Amino acid sequence: MESSLSLQTNLYARITPAGAFYAVANKSESASRTLLSNILQSSGSEILTTEKLLQWAETTDTSAALNLLYRLQRLEFLYGEDTPAQLPPPSDNALAKLLPHLSDSKKALLIDQDGFYFANAGFNHEAAEEVAVLANEAIRLSERHALLIKNNLNIYQNAWGLCDPTGQSELTFFPIYIKDTKVILVTGGVPQLHKEAFVALVRLLYQTNDPAGFGMAA
Repeated sequence: MESSLSLQTNLYARITPAGAFYAVANKSESASRTLLSNILQSSGSEILTTEKLLQWAETTDTSAALNLLYRLQRLEFLYGEDTPAQLPPPSDNALAKLLPHLSDSKKALLIDQDGFYFANAGFNHEAAEEVAVLANEAIRLSERHALLIKNNLNIYQNAWGLCDPTGQSELTFFPIYIKDTKVILVTGGVPQLHKEAFVALVRLLYQTNDPAGFGMAA
């Protein structure tokens, strides 16, 4: 069964919001994250071929690469599309346009690993600065207690949030690991990371080795 797998020709690899979240929500390495992150870093205009799949999967084993692709497709982390993806050039303005789509309240921030925000939608400047510090400290606390959370409590999520009595999030901090850089996405209200805007955000952040290099949007 495994040896019968083959690529359908003339398709472009597209990552779903779930696949993008899986790729960047954890800094641990895996074959799945390698393939997903390399596709996210690509231009989106390259047709998926066997050679390109091997390059993205960072392997020379065609069978293993095809099986990995098939498994990620079954998980709905990626799919094939007959048109290339469109992505605007990386800029402060491009990020600012995406951020409101990631929250039902249209409020979101991007924070660098030093605790400074560099893109903002919906928060006033003073609040954004304070929330950035809070988010940075919360994620650092989470990282210090990662073994307890994962090994003892069997919780495999890295996001932290402030919730109302029904469990609805009012403020959530999502660590995003882009190569060797950590970025924190803050959403006010209920997160909307199931949208294509999240995939576009991740792809934009991959366009630079230093995501915070976009500058800080006040």
